[in-house]
Amino acid sequence: SVDYEGKLYSVGKIPGGYIKREGKPSEKAILTSRVIDRPIRPLFPSDLRNDVSVVATVLSVEQDNPPEVAAMIGTSIAISISDVPWNGPIGGVWLGLVDGEYVINPTVEQREKSEMLVTVAGTKQKVVMIEAGANEVEESVMLEGIKFAHKHIIELCDFISGIQAEIGKEKFTYESHDVDHDLYDAIKNMAFEKLQYALDTDDKNVRDERIGEITDEIIPALEEQFPDINEQIGEILYKMQKEIVRAWLVQGRRVDGRGLDEIRPLAAEVDLLPRTHGSGMFTRGQTQVLSVATLAPLSEIQKLDGIDLEETKRYIHHYNFPSYSVGETKPSRGPGRREIGHGALAERALIPVLPTPEEFPYAIRAVSETFESNGSTSMASTCASCMSLMAAGVPIKKMVAGISCGLVTGDTDDDYIVLTDIQGLEDFFGDMDFKVTGTTEGITAIQMDIKIHGLTRPIVEEAIARTREARLFIMDTCMKPAIAEPRKTVGEYAPKIIQTKIDPAKIGEVVGQRGKVINAIIDECGVKIDITDDGFVSVCGVEQAGMDQAMKYINTIVQDFEEGQIYEGKVVSIKEFGAFVEFAPGKEGMVHISKIAKERIEHVEDVLTLGDKVRCKCMGKDKMGRLSFSIKDAE
Repeated sequence: SVDYEGKLYSVGKIPGGYIKREGKPSEKAILTSRVIDRPIRPLFPSDLRNDVSVVATVLSVEQDNPPEVAAMIGTSIAISISDVPWNGPIGGVWLGLVDGEYVINPTVEQREKSEMLVTVAGTKQKVVMIEAGANEVEESVMLEGIKFAHKHIIELCDFISGIQAEIGKEKFTYESHDVDHDLYDAIKNMAFEKLQYALDTDDKNVRDERIGEITDEIIPALEEQFPDINEQIGEILYKMQKEIVRAWLVQGRRVDGRGLDEIRPLAAEVDLLPRTHGSGMFTRGQTQVLSVATLAPLSEIQKLDGIDLEETKRYIHHYNFPSYSVGETKPSRGPGRREIGHGALAERALIPVLPTPEEFPYAIRAVSETFESNGSTSMASTCASCMSLMAAGVPIKKMVAGISCGLVTGDTDDDYIVLTDIQGLEDFFGDMDFKVTGTTEGITAIQMDIKIHGLTRPIVEEAIARTREARLFIMDTCMKPAIAEPRKTVGEYAPKIIQTKIDPAKIGEVVGQRGKVINAIIDECGVKIDITDDGFVSVCGVEQAGMDQAMKYINTIVQDFEEGQIYEGKVVSIKEFGAFVEFAPGKEGMVHISKIAKERIEHVEDVLTLGDKVRCKCMGKDKMGRLSFSIKDAE
């Protein structure tokens, strides 16, 4: 297990909230733990059953030097010099693309300009892990970047090997954990052909039912001879299924009869849920995900309390994986690391195509509910979420789809088979889960998990080429027929937002002392108002009339009165010499008694009462330098 612990004192912060102490790991910390875990896990002996725990505690952070990379390298050093058996070391780097040039471990300034941020880890011989977010980077550029990163990883591995040679402990001898070979042979003789039959179906439910029947048959027949059969039968049947499936795949035969590059049957729908802002469902074989998009004012963006410079998040993607989606029963205890990781992958996949806050002034949340799972629900989540955003009226720049490739390797590096769109069995018994998302133009995200000691360049090239072909096929044949482009307007039940830009120096006038002005507008018009420091004002509401009135008030407050201009207002005060008219909260003007009516009047109350709506013409400044208004000249 790997735990990455970010201490807020490392960046000179005190934790928020009442307790003022670090609590459960942040999502960023969990994602970093996963990124460190994935490259080190395949390098432990498969028959080692000792618990190994790695804790990376972040003590001090200089933002130009990512602590995530330092934690990965530190983990590699710690395991290498320990007495724990391990086939490392590994090295890890961040890879950026700035002004067309590859950059290793880019600074904060470089990251802001970079077209991609890729975490690459590997041994001296091969790449072990890739995690990427990219701005539609071409496949060839990504491949060359991974090759460039591996050169630096080799240097890191040499550095760590030197440390291990100097102070490393001798690796301990462990007791190999293996199944009872006699029991394995007995089960194989009794049930191998039946197990082949059980696996020979494209229906996961049928397969599980058949294997259950075999298990019920084996145990009574062998439990007298092998009393501990109940403890071992699960692992034995797993190994036997793996043997069968891998043998079939090496022959070019898939469990469900598909070709190596064939995608399972696809289906897509939008607008399944009538009351939500946007919904999309994507089905691929027996994997089905429903994603729901929700829009809100920018004031509802997520605020982050972490050790990096990211303080807010405008687009949030959550992924849920209930036990019923795989036919199991267990209580829901909130999202685990896997759910958080899958949500982050789909989030990263869609960020490059989202409109800017200026183009679309909304906070956006997408939630993916897994209804059924038989392989690569994270990629189904990406497709479903893309459609739900389009259905909600989010003007994304391009459609995004994702697919996963698998791998079965033989005895040599050249002996391998790449599989497009792996289902659950091929994921369990194969050697790789290579997920890639992107548009027609290029890659937006990558996540690679492997169970072997690394990938050669030809494998990576073929996997990336396969995923490009597959995602274009998914978009053209499935997603576009369901919804070809984003809706022109947001949905009926989504909040409506209109925007304007004001002089930042006028923000104080709109807000008023202790928020008096802005709160008066909000209460009267039934809206929400957000103002950024650079003067962008967003008015959010359900009723268009209220939004228009609020925007009219704001424009009135920030503009200077001009002679000859007509204004509408409400009488808020009556004096002997005239009346005060409020054109917007906090913005008033005085109408002298002589300017109220065309005929001469003795008392203001003869013509006006409090609350009257009137039209006034600005008459410019009087002899005292004060602005004056006229009701009679506005008619």
